[in-house]
Amino acid sequence: MPPIYAIGDIHGQKDMLDNALSLIAADGGEDAQIVFLGDYVDRGPDSRGVIDTLMQGQAAGRPWTFLLGNHDRFFARFIREGRQHDPRVKSGLNWLNPRLGGAQTLQSYGVVGQMHFAEQKFGDEEKLVHCETEAGWITPEALIAAAQASIPEDHIAFIESLPLWHETDHLLCVHAGLRPHISLEHQDPEDLIWIRDGFLDTNHRFGQLVVHGHTALDHPQHFGNRVDLDGGAGYGRPLVPAVFEGRHCWTLTDQGRVPLTV
Repeated sequence: MPPIYAIGDIHGQKDMLDNALSLIAADGGEDAQIVFLGDYVDRGPDSRGVIDTLMQGQAAGRPWTFLLGNHDRFFARFIREGRQHDPRVKSGLNWLNPRLGGAQTLQSYGVVGQMHFAEQKFGDEEKLVHCETEAGWITPEALIAAAQASIPEDHIAFIESLPLWHETDHLLCVHAGLRPHISLEHQDPEDLIWIRDGFLDTNHRFGQLVVHGHTALDHPQHFGNRVDLDGGAGYGRPLVPAVFEGRHCWTLTDQGRVPLTV
C-alpha cells in the first residue's frame, strides 16, 4: 500500500503549508495521499490563502482528505449565524479575541479592525463592544454583516462539507481525539473536534493508531496509541508533516525522513 501523509493544525500559516506540501511532494510525489487534520484558520496571518490552497488541490483532483477542526467550525458558525462563543471554550473568550484568532482570520479576507471587548467577569462570556476600523467604530452587528459580505460562500460551504474522521486499515485520523470504549459511529461529534480530558490521558488501544492534532505541542509526538501532529504552528512553531507506512511513522524534514517513535 502507498504511504499516507498527514498535516496537523495549520492555523492560517500559508507559507508553512506550502513548505509542508513541498516536503511531501519530495518524499512521495505530487499525487501523494494526504490527510489534513483540521484547524486551517485562526491565529496565523493568511487563513484565506490556506483555504484557497486546499480547495485548489481538491478541485485539481488531488487525493487529499480534509477533516473538520473546532476553529474551522467556529469560523463557519460566525459567518452563518454570527456566533462568537462556544460552550467548550471554558474561558468564555470570544472567537474574535486574538488569542483564539478570529480577528486574524477576518483580516485575511480584508475585514480589518481592532476589536474592543467589555471587561469580562469570571464565568461570563467575553462580549464584543465595537470594532475600530479606519472608517470609524462599527457595531458587532455591522462587523458580522461586513464579514458575511466579504467571505466567499464556497469557502464556508467547503468547511461545512468536511467529515469528522478518516479511517484506513492501520490509522484512525481525527482532529482532536475520541473517547475510549465507544464505537466510532457512537462518538459525540463535539468530542471529535474538542476532546482532551479522557483521551490524552488514556492508554487505551483503539485498534488503529489514532492520528490527531488540536493539542499543541512543541513538536509532533508519538504516544504509542496515538500520534499528535499539532506542533504549534498557530503559535509560530514549524508545521511538520508526517508519513505513515502501516503504523510506522516518520516526520519529514529538509534532510528527509526522521523516525517518530514512542
